[in-house]
Order: sequence, then structure tokens, then C-alpha cells
Amino acid sequence: MGVRLDKPWRVLTAEAVADLPAELGVFQLGDSAGEVVRIGYAGGRTLFGLRSELEAALAKREAAMFRTEVTSQYMSRYEELLMVHAADHGQLPPGNAAEARRRLGRLSPG
Repeated sequence: MGVRLDKPWRVLTAEAVADLPAELGVFQLGDSAGEVVRIGYAGGRTLFGLRSELEAALAKREAAMFRTEVTSQYMSRYEELLMVHAADHGQLPPGNAAEARRRLGRLSPG
């Protein structure tokens, strides 16, 4: 497993979200071109894990696509994905603008 979340994109629909597990993990939301618009996580306080988080994104019409990764180390993985995105693009995704003040480490992914 690399540091990037390279799973295939899935269309963000009610049916696709209903198939998700009620598990802890991280996710990426993408636009129709496959560009990441937000990185998020489903933590211990999320009622139905990834399913709940993506239901909320669907209700807000935040994105066209999504991909997920189930992990109990969701905060570490979330921060890692933010660092990788910043290293690749020079900034955080638009939906994570509020995280710009967060102290993140630096990665140099190959």
C-alpha cells in the first residue's frame, strides 16, 4: 500500500453510499474530472462511520465521486492524505481550506 489513496473512484449516489460499511476510515471526494475536492474521515463519534459521512456529503451535493479506505488509524491516515495532497498540488483541497492552519508535517512522496 502506497501513501496515496489510489482506489478507483465511485459515483456518489444513494445506492453506492448505502453499500458502504459502518466502519471507521478516510475518504476523498472528487469532482467529475477526478480531482480531489475534499479529504475527510469517519471517526469514533460518527454514528455509522463512512456511510454517515458520505450520506452527509451526498445531501450537500459536495462532489460527484468518492473513494474510501477502512482504517482504525483514521486520524493518522487523514493527516497523511492531507500532506500528500499538499506535496503533490502545493495546497490542500478546496474543501479542506479550514485545515490550512493545521500544523501538518511534510512528505516527499515518490
